[in-house]
Amino acid sequence: MMVTVLLVDDEKIDLEWLRRRVASSGLPLEVAGTANSGFAALEFVQEKQIDIILSDIRMPIMTGMEFARRAKAINPRIRIVFISGHEDFGYAKEALTLQASGYLLKPVDDDELHEMLARLCADVQAERERIRTEVEVLSLASQELLLRWLSGRAHEQIDEHIQQFLAPIVSRGAAAVIIEMDDVDWKMRGVPEEERRQLVSSMVKFIQQFTTENGLGTIVASPSDYRLVVLAEGSEEEFTVLLEELIREVAGAHPLTVTVGCGMFTDDWRRLPESYRQAAAALGAKWLIGKNRLICDVAENRTDTQVFDNFDGIVDRMLHAILAYDLVGIDDCLLRIFGRDQPLHRMDEVYNLIIRMTSKLNADLRQLNENLYELLEWESHQPAVLFRFETVDDILSWLRRRFFELSEMLLTKRSRANRKLIDTILRYVRERIEMKVTLKEVAAHFHFSPNYLGHLFKEETGMNFSDVLLDLRMKRVCALLEDPSLKIYEIADRVGYKNIIYFNRQFKQSIGMSPGEYRKKHHI
Repeated sequence: MMVTVLLVDDEKIDLEWLRRRVASSGLPLEVAGTANSGFAALEFVQEKQIDIILSDIRMPIMTGMEFARRAKAINPRIRIVFISGHEDFGYAKEALTLQASGYLLKPVDDDELHEMLARLCADVQAERERIRTEVEVLSLASQELLLRWLSGRAHEQIDEHIQQFLAPIVSRGAAAVIIEMDDVDWKMRGVPEEERRQLVSSMVKFIQQFTTENGLGTIVASPSDYRLVVLAEGSEEEFTVLLEELIREVAGAHPLTVTVGCGMFTDDWRRLPESYRQAAAALGAKWLIGKNRLICDVAENRTDTQVFDNFDGIVDRMLHAILAYDLVGIDDCLLRIFGRDQPLHRMDEVYNLIIRMTSKLNADLRQLNENLYELLEWESHQPAVLFRFETVDDILSWLRRRFFELSEMLLTKRSRANRKLIDTILRYVRERIEMKVTLKEVAAHFHFSPNYLGHLFKEETGMNFSDVLLDLRMKRVCALLEDPSLKIYEIADRVGYKNIIYFNRQFKQSIGMSPGEYRKKHHI
């Protein structure tokens, strides 16, 4: 059973070096993926089971530290090793607060890396080892009978039969668990029915084999609606770890994932129906909480009304982040709106929330002569694509990509508009270069403050306005020096220099020679 590793670094050379060292380590490691940004890495963590992450601590937009926090929130069991230069060693204390598994300094020593990987690999494998128990296989009739009882559809008189069967199962404690295959209808749409049946059958056998080999518990129901019912046995900690491992193993071996709903832990067989109802409720919360994961204790989740109270304020902050090309800010606002654990949150409420959010964004953008729906090519305010998704996480991922696209589009348009404005201003300055042109005068002509115009020039050209003005003035001087009838002091006066000594000094600093030397060199 291979240990999966994710490599994260915005430098391609460092990333390839890491990949080769891990691949050639001789350890039972598999590089599940590489990512050059925190956002790309988070998608790996959400979609695949990752055991170990090696991440650079400094990356643009989302730092390695911020990525680690989010990755830990998705999978608290994940092991993270930070890699940084000596100048970043101050991050070590913060890394400790994230319970980092290691800290390597660049340039990373091969032996040190191998030793770190060997230790983490051994930790992962040791965690996977669990007490194996033999699973009792029920007949189809007994499975149906037990499922009817668990779901509350059986009569009282069969309780004695159920008790005889359940007593040994709950001796160390047990919980009802429902395992559901994700996205079968969506991802298998257009796939021949026979191929679909083969995939479902393969996944069922895989889950059955895992349950038997790892002593997870007793499978008590055949698959129905792409579901399996299991009575997970042993301590709560033991079967929780095994269920999380099962989710990872399924995702690594099949094109579909599974989501697991888990009910309460009990050592009283009479309370298993209650545990089953809780497992069903937990699985029903997949819409909001997300798929490819273990869901428990949904009843304890509370509705947070603060987001709704300040909904417009959050959307305003998101618009500001979109206009500023602040991708982390966009993501934070989306998480505030959609990232809440509310199991009673219905699909139609989520769609209405999207309409409310996009309508306000569009109204605000219209004030800036932009149209959100035209920019993103949405045919309506409620695109049909949203109805394909099974979970809020799916919708959130889609919205995140679209709003990142929107931010980039607006940045590009703004850059083009600024470039056009700069070209217009430069043309205005060239036409008046022999006059007394100043930043204050140009800013007033174009209805800007001097500070804003100076900032805009610096941002678009990389030069201060005064440097641009000096460059244009010196180019004009060079052109005037081509006229032998003009004296040098006349040229200086013509372009605004009253002090000929200062003029000569500035010309030499800009061109590298005096005006007289320039005129001789060009044979004028």
